[in-house]
Amino acid sequence: MINRLIKTEADHEKALFRIDQLMDAKPGTAEMDELELLTALVEMYEERHYPISAPDPIEAIKFRMEQLGLTRKRHGSLLRNQEQGV
Repeated sequence: MINRLIKTEADHEKALFRIDQLMDAKPGTAEMDELELLTALVEMYEERHYPISAPDPIEAIKFRMEQLGLTRKRHGSLLRNQEQGV
């Protein structure tokens, strides 16, 4: 059991391994308490060492349009139709 902050990549790997072992823990047990603690510690470590910045709004829209198979031309006509109440 990890009983301190995760400070190294080795600690991080150990915590992830232990979390995997505890995934079937029952609520109200010591194992669930350990799982919750490890999850919080891993989250803190990852926020510090692997930050994820917010995407550029325009790039996020383009990415989502690509996922949906929308083109700029098609998307523009959808917006015009909504503005016209169609």
